[in-house]
Amino acid sequence: MQKIRTALVGYGSVGEKMHAPLITVCPNLDLVAVVERNQEKSKEKYPDITIYRSLEDLLEAGDADLIVIVTPNEFHFPQAKMALEAGKHVVVDKPVTIHAREARELKKIAEERGLVLSVFQNRRWDGDIRTIQRLLAEESLGRIVHFESHFDRFRPALADNWREKDVPGNGITYDLGTHLIDQAVMLFGKPDWVYAEILSQRSGAVADDFFDISLMFGNVKARLTASVLVKAPLPRFLLLGEKGSYIKFGLDVQEKAFKAGEMPEGPNWGLENAEAWGELHLEHTSMAFETERGDYRLFYQNVADAIIQKHTLRVTIDEAITVLEIIEAAFQSHHEGRRIPFKKSIG
Repeated sequence: MQKIRTALVGYGSVGEKMHAPLITVCPNLDLVAVVERNQEKSKEKYPDITIYRSLEDLLEAGDADLIVIVTPNEFHFPQAKMALEAGKHVVVDKPVTIHAREARELKKIAEERGLVLSVFQNRRWDGDIRTIQRLLAEESLGRIVHFESHFDRFRPALADNWREKDVPGNGITYDLGTHLIDQAVMLFGKPDWVYAEILSQRSGAVADDFFDISLMFGNVKARLTASVLVKAPLPRFLLLGEKGSYIKFGLDVQEKAFKAGEMPEGPNWGLENAEAWGELHLEHTSMAFETERGDYRLFYQNVADAIIQKHTLRVTIDEAITVLEIIEAAFQSHHEGRRIPFKKSIG
């Protein structure tokens, strides 16, 4: 079967160290082109690709069938729209666009043209969240009442990065918040209400670097929080139910492996060492609970399957729209200091 010609738009750190390797190991995708405005860095690892200086040049050449957009958030909407209108399948790095209305417009174009449009929500395939899915499916903790998700780091110095500058779509809420909200929606659906505090805590920060978002899903309270000023160990996940609790420290192993330049291959990819497993605490016993394998490769394989065999997308644009609507409600909640009803007021 002929591979899907795939082009990467943007070759920053995430494009180079995560997207490109994931594309190249996918048996149904062929990385044929990269858009780099000023450099030819991608040629060092992929000498056979073609480099284009703009998305317009790439689309005019017609060399790719799938366009993967990994540029700063403010460019996602116009670039994705341009690619879809050129008849290309599109993957956009999360959170897809800055505004939900823009994502709705992309959805309309993709549906009208019969194109695949997905969002790179790779952390659905973190080992820890897959473990929580297993616990929920097996009802190990009984009826769940509380879900807590932290994504904390210690980065007290400001970085020379667009996410920390005064540009549209900056800040930690659009970055890490997108992942945490998506995982909560994947587990529990749409919330009843949203309450949030979104702050810029470091000296001189112009972008938000802390959030604490509460969501209510029926009887399940979810707390999602992230900070760049956490030096002490805090749990990554805490799950409370009528039969017991699950607590997990530490991040999924895949991001560290990508940053180290490892290729996502081999039998041990995404497996966590036993000493890092979470703990399951039941009424009369406590035990280490094996972490499921994390595997970001499944995202691109699903996209390829959706294009070739019309399989169902695992990450849909409708879900991405819901995440954006929750982000918008979170900012509204922070500014107004109140809960924002969600299900009843937002479709």
